[in-house]
Amino acid sequence: MIEKYDFGFLRHDGKEYRRDVIIYPEQGNVDGAWWRKEGHRLDKDDLRGVVAAKPDVLVVGTGYHGCMQVPQETLDFLNSLGIEVYAERTAEACQRYNELKDVRKVVAALHLTC
Repeated sequence: MIEKYDFGFLRHDGKEYRRDVIIYPEQGNVDGAWWRKEGHRLDKDDLRGVVAAKPDVLVVGTGYHGCMQVPQETLDFLNSLGIEVYAERTAEACQRYNELKDVRKVVAALHLTC
């Protein structure tokens, strides 16, 4: 569960992160050093681990102010794999992740700043 999010800070299951993260469905499986080829753009190549996890849903946190872009080609790629995508500011993405995590196989890819 995501207990707290603020600019540059996330607490998930009692552990604190200060860098972008990907939270996988398996208990305790968090990539706490996730980064993208282009910092404020999410490409399909940035999501290899997500694709391998085969989630039903990917929740993307686009940052505190929503600065990270999720291009249509990335959304189309994920949808072609049957992955439903929610891309929203990270505060809202954290809430959505918490709502979905117990009812669907969900991954969260969260940009913690900007």
